[in-house]
Amino acid sequence: MPSPPSTTVLVVDDEPMVREVVSAYLDREGYVTLEASDGEEALRSVDAHAPDLIVLDVMLPKIDGYTVLAELRKHTDVPVILLTARSQEVDRVLGLELGADDYVVKPFSPRELTARVKSVLRRVAPRERTPQVYDFGDLVIDGPSREVTLEGAVVDMPPLEFDVLVHLAGAPRRVFTRSELLEQVWGSSADWQDPSTVTVHVRRIRQKIEVDPDDPRRIVTVWGKGYRFEP
Repeated sequence: MPSPPSTTVLVVDDEPMVREVVSAYLDREGYVTLEASDGEEALRSVDAHAPDLIVLDVMLPKIDGYTVLAELRKHTDVPVILLTARSQEVDRVLGLELGADDYVVKPFSPRELTARVKSVLRRVAPRERTPQVYDFGDLVIDGPSREVTLEGAVVDMPPLEFDVLVHLAGAPRRVFTRSELLEQVWGSSADWQDPSTVTVHVRRIRQKIEVDPDDPRRIVTVWGKGYRFEP
């Protein structure tokens, strides 16, 4: 399926060949591509062009990819897919903690990266939602407005965290495995994406809605299985 009109992807990598190959595959799918070779140029390009998604290498000159991502998250929720040569879990988790939507480990298949781009853009695209409000007393999850309030105060909830919370709250006490959440919320799978992605996002949600995130009462871990929401 071709991309929506004028969907712009910024490809940030200091290797010209990587930028050329990734851009060629994305161009073939109908995306408008921009390129940047370092972190400073990437931030300038975001300010100037407001891309719909960023493919961001971690190891960049001038400003590394993690720092670029942290700067972006101060003022925008633009989807970011990290490119990293680091395969250790701690490096992947760091990127997710900073707000990355996905990551791809080098060397990678351009086809796989293109599929990831499509998946992330599908997930964040505006879509018709069931006009439902989940009211759990002190915690209210408003589907139509995509707003979460806790004891009357609005909770800062980025789009993907909101989607995870709604998915769990929409089926109270049902246990979802991390693989199921990857498939049903991310539109991905454990073959492509580390299930620790789910762990990181659940941890961030708990920090915002639980009285004691280390002893959660809302989003409960079912050891060896997954997570369930307790109303």
